[in-house]
Amino acid sequence: MHLFLSNKKKETNRILIEQILLEQYDKYYRLAISYVHSESDAYDIVQNGVYKALRGSDTLKKPEYAQTWVYRIMLNECFRFLKQPQHCSYDEIQEKTGKEVQSIENHGTDIDLQRALDTLPEQDKAVVILRFFEEMKLEEIADILEENVNTVKSRLYRSLKKLRSAIEEDT
Repeated sequence: MHLFLSNKKKETNRILIEQILLEQYDKYYRLAISYVHSESDAYDIVQNGVYKALRGSDTLKKPEYAQTWVYRIMLNECFRFLKQPQHCSYDEIQEKTGKEVQSIENHGTDIDLQRALDTLPEQDKAVVILRFFEEMKLEEIADILEENVNTVKSRLYRSLKKLRSAIEEDT
């Protein structure tokens, strides 16, 4: 009987994760694009995240945190991708090609803001993206980043200050 309940819980978790992935796919894609500025890389990141979320769905202990859990997986996939040695930054690509990267403009993101965001540490950038691009509450961001709400607030205000000065320098 215990094995049956365990399998039922695993199946319920998997269905819940599948539903979240289907409903939130565009959000995860936007998150990845904001980090890597490449449609194909963002697609790969999200696909890896989907795979890991589905594969690990049976490890989800609290279904009420499933959405936060999946978002954390996607964010970790972005960080993992950025740490790979073959990854080129936006500035490196622009330097090598001498051309603007069109995918940024196609997604309606101001290039100056994107460059300024790229100067922030990963965790600070995550706070800004989740707060303003994904319109999440500070409490949700704290859950995803597994940090105290006050820490998230501090990161947000410090990051906004850095962004302001970086954008002012460019203009």
